[in-house]
Amino acid sequence: MKLTKFTDLSLRAVMRLAVVGEDEPAPTTRALAESLHVPYAHLAKAVTRLAHLGVLTASRGRGGGARITALGRTASIGWLVRELEGAGEVVECEGENPCPLRAACRLRGALREAQEAFYRSLDPLTLGDLVEAPTGPVLLRLGEAPPEERSA
Repeated sequence: MKLTKFTDLSLRAVMRLAVVGEDEPAPTTRALAESLHVPYAHLAKAVTRLAHLGVLTASRGRGGGARITALGRTASIGWLVRELEGAGEVVECEGENPCPLRAACRLRGALREAQEAFYRSLDPLTLGDLVEAPTGPVLLRLGEAPPEERSA
């Protein structure tokens, strides 16, 4: 199964936000986009959706930024991916040129079952699981100057 770029970007954003300390300033969406090397407009849409889901809070203006919520820290990654991907089918059997096999096809059901197995494999994971070492330390360094620039 292939995730949309939107879901991938959203997961990277929450992973990055998960390692921001409570005593640190909340990163802005622009700063987050720069650290993840993604377009600001794309990340802004992801942040809006994640805030709507209650996974993070986001505020604008001076002192604004994004933070992970308690739900974001404890929610199942399977649940989050389901929410971000939507309830679509793996294959499109209807539409402008409907599949002639749709009335008696076993593939559609098998693919739906495989998709659900994929999500179930993500269900036990939380954001904390995703940011454990070695990932967490790498996430903390995102957006920093390369080592050769820091020592200059």
